[in-house]
Amino acid sequence: MNTGTRNYAIVTAGYWGFTLSDGALRMLVLLHFYRLGYSPFTLAFLFLLYEAMGVVANLIGGWLATRYGIKRMLTVGLFTEITGFLLMSALSPAWSVALSVAWVVGAQGICGVAKDLTKTASKSAIKATAGDASGQLFKWVAFFTGSKNAMKGVGFFLGGVLLQAVGFQAALWIMAAGLAIVFVGVVSFVPPLMGKSKASKSAKELFAKNRGINLLAAARVALFGARDVWFVVGVPVFLYASGWTFTMVSGFVALWTIGYGVVQAAAPAIVRRSDDGLSAEVPAARLWSALLAVVPIGLAVLVAMKVPNLEWVVVAGLGLFGFAFAVNSSVHSYLVLAYAGSEKAAEDVGFYYAANALGRFFGTLLSGLLYQWGGLLYSLIGSAAMLVACWLVTLALPTRAQASVQPAT
Repeated sequence: MNTGTRNYAIVTAGYWGFTLSDGALRMLVLLHFYRLGYSPFTLAFLFLLYEAMGVVANLIGGWLATRYGIKRMLTVGLFTEITGFLLMSALSPAWSVALSVAWVVGAQGICGVAKDLTKTASKSAIKATAGDASGQLFKWVAFFTGSKNAMKGVGFFLGGVLLQAVGFQAALWIMAAGLAIVFVGVVSFVPPLMGKSKASKSAKELFAKNRGINLLAAARVALFGARDVWFVVGVPVFLYASGWTFTMVSGFVALWTIGYGVVQAAAPAIVRRSDDGLSAEVPAARLWSALLAVVPIGLAVLVAMKVPNLEWVVVAGLGLFGFAFAVNSSVHSYLVLAYAGSEKAAEDVGFYYAANALGRFFGTLLSGLLYQWGGLLYSLIGSAAMLVACWLVTLALPTRAQASVQPAT
């Protein structure tokens, strides 16, 4: 095994451990507070700071990873996540609702910083280890992204099981202990100077991205907003309200996410490749965006018609959505690295995933509002509108690589 492959494997394994616990946290918080009687909007509100802090963490994390190296940012992200878990475990049933919500939102904000510092550093490591060969880069990005989401799916299931088996507080302690083991592994095995380069010296330079990355970031806002607007609150609450148990809901969400991850990893076999890495891949992004938009439109019609066995119709529709969404996400994750410059790849990735976090923020906010206003139907309509916007943006993506914009000297 050469050095690049070894480093890629180490970073991927470390991020698997992080993603497992982060996925468990999402389901743990959602189901625990829904059981306590919190409204859909309040449930969404619990995750808002988590998503908002991701925007800041991605931008700063990319710059920090370029300046101080990927290893340092991985360790900072893992330590911060452990801190968030321990703070959340201190939540007391005797506290008022307002204090409880504020405490959880704050702890979730800390976890949001941790997640996106870790993700930006991990994905930047792929660019640092894979080199410039587009075939290798696409395969490594696809496997990393797909396996990460499969692990997140296992985490969703783990969160539901831990909540039912040991309760909210003990589950958080178990997850913090697991992350401590991952922390030790990263400190021991990740090379100290991986990804270290000359960072941008000003905000103007940091935000001066090429046209491809700017457009892809805009598409990413719409893409992930379209997923989370019905996936964060709508689907789990809808299924639980239809008579499903915590374990059934978390199990389904886990299986969906695992399947979504498998499709992401297989994307290089689904999408036609080109020698230049863009001329076939960009049209693929446009095609799959259009196909994806059709799914929530069709589901919204069926929900409005109140067809029999609606929960199973939604489950089947979510399966189709997951397949098309996985291919879209994998192609986008490849394209950002294809458009990114080599020296400041971490900054380019951080900028792109800040857009990703912004999309999740708006999607999470709307997931609570739209579900509370009009149930699953309104959530699906919101998803369809965002996906149409995503498709329109992809029409403008360049099919040739451009150099990153640099400020005049």
